[in-house]
Amino acid sequence: MSEQKNVNVGITGMTCSACATRIEKVLNKMDGVEANVNLAMENAQIKYNEDHVQPNDLTEKIEKLGYGVQKEKVELDIHGMTCAACSTRIQKGLSRMTGIETANVNLATEAGVVEYDPGFVSLDDITEKVKKLGYEAVVKKDREEQKDHKEEEIKKKKRHLWISVILSLPLLYTMVAHLPWDLGIPVPELLMNPWFQFLLATPVQFYIGAPFYLGAYRALSNKSANMDVLVALGTSAAYFYSVVEAIRWQLNPDVMPELYFETSAVLITLILVGKLFEALAKGRTTAALTKLLNLQAKEATVLRDGKEEKVPVEQVQVGDVLLVKPGEKIPVDGSVTKGQSSIDESMITGESLPIEKYEGDTVIGSTINKNGTLQMKAEKVGKDTALSGIVKIVEEAQGSKAPIQRTADVISGIFVPIVVGIAVITFLAWYLLVSPGELPLALEAAIAVLVIACPCALGLATPTSIMVGTGKGAEQGILFKGGEYLEGTQQLDAVLLDKTGTVTKGKPEVTDFVAFGNDENELLADLVTAEKASEHPLAEAIVEYGEENDVEIKEADQFEAIPGYGIQAQIDEKQVFVGTRKLMNREKISFEEHEVTLSQLEEEGKTAMLIAIDGTIKGYVAVADTVKETSKQGIRDLRSLGIDVFMITGDNERTARAIAEQVGIDGVFAEVLPEEKAEKVKELQQQGQKVAMVGDGINDAPALATADIGIAIGTGTDVAIETADITLIGGDLEHLSKAIILSRKTMKNIRQNLFWALAYNSAGIPIAAIGLLAPWVAGAAMAFSSVSVVSNSLRLKRAKI
Repeated sequence: MSEQKNVNVGITGMTCSACATRIEKVLNKMDGVEANVNLAMENAQIKYNEDHVQPNDLTEKIEKLGYGVQKEKVELDIHGMTCAACSTRIQKGLSRMTGIETANVNLATEAGVVEYDPGFVSLDDITEKVKKLGYEAVVKKDREEQKDHKEEEIKKKKRHLWISVILSLPLLYTMVAHLPWDLGIPVPELLMNPWFQFLLATPVQFYIGAPFYLGAYRALSNKSANMDVLVALGTSAAYFYSVVEAIRWQLNPDVMPELYFETSAVLITLILVGKLFEALAKGRTTAALTKLLNLQAKEATVLRDGKEEKVPVEQVQVGDVLLVKPGEKIPVDGSVTKGQSSIDESMITGESLPIEKYEGDTVIGSTINKNGTLQMKAEKVGKDTALSGIVKIVEEAQGSKAPIQRTADVISGIFVPIVVGIAVITFLAWYLLVSPGELPLALEAAIAVLVIACPCALGLATPTSIMVGTGKGAEQGILFKGGEYLEGTQQLDAVLLDKTGTVTKGKPEVTDFVAFGNDENELLADLVTAEKASEHPLAEAIVEYGEENDVEIKEADQFEAIPGYGIQAQIDEKQVFVGTRKLMNREKISFEEHEVTLSQLEEEGKTAMLIAIDGTIKGYVAVADTVKETSKQGIRDLRSLGIDVFMITGDNERTARAIAEQVGIDGVFAEVLPEEKAEKVKELQQQGQKVAMVGDGINDAPALATADIGIAIGTGTDVAIETADITLIGGDLEHLSKAIILSRKTMKNIRQNLFWALAYNSAGIPIAAIGLLAPWVAGAAMAFSSVSVVSNSLRLKRAKI
């Protein structure tokens, strides 16, 4: 059975939430498909199983519904081709890849043009495929130089708007003649001529308004309705009624025609104004993502055969040796092989002070080298770098749906048919009851209902806030993996903090080492040899201490880590045990005479471990892990938000209490084995609390997965980060309260948007139905409602957290 695949497919042609809901419903009906369509991001996140459905089936289904799937075209320079067989091989190899639409390779120009679907295949996949075929492919120009789809779309909107404004202004002026009072403003006779108005209104209706007709046709042909249907119905009714009136006037000049050309033209113009403002505002909602992308280094200096060579960062490969001079950005993730310097990592980790880096230390791509020249080895490039991972998380989060949006989606899906029904009832009520036989009045009221009820604002209410909220979080070093986690965080009652690496720095050091007897060096050598095979932070501190004291480190004959207890090792036929009282009790090794000393060390916040050789206590070692500078304030901030704070650790009760007292935590779970951490989370949940687990290690992963919200410290292991719902990039506990505040403010913003969107439609429809809104006023109000929702979402960017 093949594994489930996740893709992000760009979709064109959506105009309102009804479109997004329609696509989502149809895709989800396909066997093995789980789809989430986002109107604001203009994409669909799709999970599918290749046993049941192929990528082409998905794109065909979307296109059959009348929408487009975004394609990208890339031009490649291809090196290494020698004959026509080479170009044919590359072309066939690329054409067989999932997601490739067309591939053309030209031997004479040593170039290739590939059209592909970025949801199913990436540019890196394409160049990697060419490499596997035995050739080298590089992008002809930098990605930033490629035409930006959204900028082009905005330019087109502006161009159409200007045409529409120029043609509609004279028609708008004719409305002066329709006002019930005389303003003394002259209205030229030419403007009142039905055929002159026809000439002005027709291009607006059928050229500028063509996308509405096309969208309406697609929706109706797929047995659904969207915003385009409402606009097309409303404007067409006004336009064609006016055409009939113009013909009637032509046949009988004595008849005073009832013309509504200005209504249809001005409506379309106002809707275009709203769409342009909406597109500009939506562009600003992704500013955080743009800022992240702009952090990326553009070039790298590669050392090849002793020579420096400047290359685009996309061409850096794993294993390359790079030279980074003062003031330059670290091009990719890797490790220092020569030199030392301080690195400004604030843009990635949120750490305000530069970090000193020496040989062997890791460096992160896009951070800034401050004052020394470094040589480094590239270890992660392209989509594997830390920044690329952050960008991917933010993109996925901005495209995801919060549970609250499901309600809006359901409403939007049934809204348009209901509005059309209300418009029909309104027309009949006016024509038959309110003003019998007065077709113009009935038409005006029905058109106003159709126009004011467009559900754009409702569809934008949630996704725009999610986009801004997750973007603001990323700027603060808080990565939400999805909208559901941004929503869920505001419901938290309790936070469970792992001690080591979360509350503390996770870099302990040996504070005490005592050997009973005269062979201190020998005991230290045995201790360090035993701990060398362990990956525990305490073991690393002991090994470092041994290296500083120049002890001889040997290889253990046998080693076993006993989680929650300690370790055991076989060294030169000696049985070595290092660990807690529980370990000594388990092995039936007496330690009572050292109890007072152990207690004193633990009360000082140190982790004390006994050392036993062949069943006899030979000494002890104490290790202290200092508390992070931000932990105390971070915990104080959490408590001020009404959150219960607990600490969980495998350490003994005394040590745990000492650390907890330093940072102001009352609730402590000590001597908890790794597999028991998830049980402690469940215990709190059973008490009715919404629990967040915060950890950094592999042993925290089960608890992170069990918690309502799992929060990983970004300085921790990849397993913890992968399991968690939120990542705090810099490991600063003060970001915990910021995440909760941001979640609360985002949800408040969403509720405001939904309230006003629903209130606007609820109030607007009856006002329009009783004839108190002219259609053009309804159009202006509809456009304003969408812009106001997006603008309200943008207020989050200025919110203090």
